[in-house]
Amino acid sequence: MADRPVIRSMTGYGAGEETLADGTSIAVEIRTVNHRHLNVRVRLPRGWQRLEEGVVELVRSTLARGSVSVAVGCEGGGGEEPAPVLDLDRARHYAELMRALSRELASGEGDYRATVSLDALVRLPGVLAVSESAAPAVNEDALGRCVETALGGVVAMREAEGGRLESALRRSLREIGEMVAAIEAAAPARLLRERDRLRARVAILAERPEVDEERLAREIAYLAERWDIAEEIVRIRSHMALVADTMSADQETGEAGGPARVGKRLGFVVQEMSREANTIAAKANDAAISAAAVVVKEKLEVVREQLENVE
Repeated sequence: MADRPVIRSMTGYGAGEETLADGTSIAVEIRTVNHRHLNVRVRLPRGWQRLEEGVVELVRSTLARGSVSVAVGCEGGGGEEPAPVLDLDRARHYAELMRALSRELASGEGDYRATVSLDALVRLPGVLAVSESAAPAVNEDALGRCVETALGGVVAMREAEGGRLESALRRSLREIGEMVAAIEAAAPARLLRERDRLRARVAILAERPEVDEERLAREIAYLAERWDIAEEIVRIRSHMALVADTMSADQETGEAGGPARVGKRLGFVVQEMSREANTIAAKANDAAISAAAVVVKEKLEVVREQLENVE
């Protein structure tokens, strides 16, 4: 869709709720924060664990990155919390095993005797459990609708926050572009000054018979090449254009039909821009250009931090 923003934050919240005919109320809350990858955690009512994979797939089909917490609740109707069931046979088996262990340890060196603690016994796997038949009734269609509604709220909040992030990113890019233009404008004058200074020194040295004028001319050309930052300026502007084009493009889709991971792509491009800025600073040999390059690096660091919360 052309009107969907490309930039989406990874911070979001959404909720969905539905009341069924028998009075059962299903509620879903989804919270997301930034994360390098997509990390989904689902909390379901007891007995609903088999539905976790379906909930995760719904999240994956909508979100590309972020730490996602999904909480599902069920109340009323057939959805009250079921009472646990005691498995007596399993409890007796555990108790006998513990008594046998106590006898075995007591028959060895030393005097070791232990009693079977009920508190420890009921904590063993399967002694107290909720049977599938006693679990809250599951309406998978209703649960899916609630999850989709909550995801819609998450996406809406992410896109609203993404719009604010995009405005900040565009403002930072404009400021970086202005600094790059200032560096480009100052570069020729710097080369001319350095050329004139070297020529003056060569003129003094050339009066000496041992001076190799051809070699000095080569040194001047070599220094001029070392100070040339035209390629770095071209590359950093190319990267800026790529960032702008990415933010202006229609929403794309990524793996399995999910949204594209624009944040990772932009983060890589900004990293390359930082490398070019470092090279410009190293080649500057001019106080004004060095200062401008430092400002560019600082603004790129701000952009990098902003991109950490972009999906």
